[in-house]
Amino acid sequence: MSSLFAADVNIAQNVGFYIIAAIMLFGALRVVTGRNVVHAALWLVVVLGGVASQYLLAAAEFVAISQVMVYIGAVMVLFLFGIMLTRATIGEESDLNNKNWSIGIPVALLLAGTLVWVIVDQYGGEVLTSPEEPMSTTAISDVFLREGLVPFLALSFVLLAAAIGAIVLARKD
Repeated sequence: MSSLFAADVNIAQNVGFYIIAAIMLFGALRVVTGRNVVHAALWLVVVLGGVASQYLLAAAEFVAISQVMVYIGAVMVLFLFGIMLTRATIGEESDLNNKNWSIGIPVALLLAGTLVWVIVDQYGGEVLTSPEEPMSTTAISDVFLREGLVPFLALSFVLLAAAIGAIVLARKD
């Protein structure tokens, strides 16, 4: 009876994965095809929210919350702040695309094919095993706050410098 329940959960996870992936794909297409910069940034929020949802499906709650706080909460606010401070056109723009966009499609397909080939060649028949004991949130935070603290602080100073630079460029003297 328990194996039947496990199979139902697995099917539900797969269905959820594909629904979320479809929403993310649609949002990503809207990001790169939109003519309004603010709308593109908001569609990026949909894509990043989908990533957090995928982490929840994988039972990685800590990473999902980190995704929401860091990327949706901080980085997207910084993007929108930068858009507003640099006086980007808020409405529709007609000349956002490069004239050589048709060259990019075969190059992107070639790179995607190469990436798939390399991954299948390297990890084709390999099966991931579950960890013997899942890591607690405390253990994960200890790892990040020991080895990753200095790069995290450096990144926060880089983002602060970018925000200050945008303010200085946007000021009217």
